Amino acid sequence: MEATIYKSTGVWYQAKTMDGQTWNARAKGKFKTHDISSTNPLAVGDVVDLEVENEGESSAIITAIHDRRNYITRQSPHNKRYHHIVASNLDQLLLIATLREPRTSQGFIDRFLVAAEMYGVPARLVFNKADVYRAKEMEHFAAWSDMYSGIGYPVLLTSVKEGTGMDTIRDVLKNKITLLSGHSGVGKSSFVNALFPGMQLRTGEVSDWSGKGMHTTTFAEMFDLPGGGRVIDTPGVREFGLIDVTRQELSHYFPEMRVVLGDCQFNNCLHLEEPGCAVKAGVIRGTITEDRYVSYVNLLESLQEKLY
Repeated sequence: MEATIYKSTGVWYQAKTMDGQTWNARAKGKFKTHDISSTNPLAVGDVVDLEVENEGESSAIITAIHDRRNYITRQSPHNKRYHHIVASNLDQLLLIATLREPRTSQGFIDRFLVAAEMYGVPARLVFNKADVYRAKEMEHFAAWSDMYSGIGYPVLLTSVKEGTGMDTIRDVLKNKITLLSGHSGVGKSSFVNALFPGMQLRTGEVSDWSGKGMHTTTFAEMFDLPGGGRVIDTPGVREFGLIDVTRQELSHYFPEMRVVLGDCQFNNCLHLEEPGCAVKAGVIRGTITEDRYVSYVNLLESLQEKLY
């Protein structure tokens, strides 16, 4: 049988077949992760082959994993040199951010967008808690909306509390596999519950099929949306790790920089003090915002710190 992984606790997996039947599954032996230095060979979103373990029971053996369209990882909590695959076969990433109570930093947003570019998954930004925004925050939102939408990232404004923008969100999610992310306090749990009325999902609940508490800081879980589409919730994922990107590659993951890189005088230009830099010229002209350039420099410095 062909099935999709909906939940993982590291040893046991919950898989669902095309007919909607759910199976408790475990892997048969070890799967090769090809060129990915990963701590988990199987992830939510993976398409796998199952064999029934015992007739009349709902348990099965995972015998094969299909090739992934894409995947996104974070740094392994146990070994900083390894990946932990968060989810695979995604249509889009959706970052929930806030401008007040608490305020999401631009550095956090830009790191998320760099990860999206690295793994080739389209990203959207949702600014939640619009109901508590004052004139100052609305002005800030307008500026960020112009900046991010101008470089290709759709931006939405919502208030889960008041229901503002949620119909638009449902249209965006329909018939797509979407990974949700966002740091603590942005209202992600309320956001997920609003998408699944009456379900009232809880994080940290005890699994009824493994008998063990869910490690909410590690494991993602996928849910079927009413009307079509799937949402993958990623509780506890504070940020995606940029562990394979080099300093020379970083600017390639800033779309507004990528289009002018060929005009730099030096092909290994880091866009700092080098002469003839097209990126710095773009900042002067205003085609690359100063705020995004500052984010680039900060990320570049963080990559240098990792090397030394």
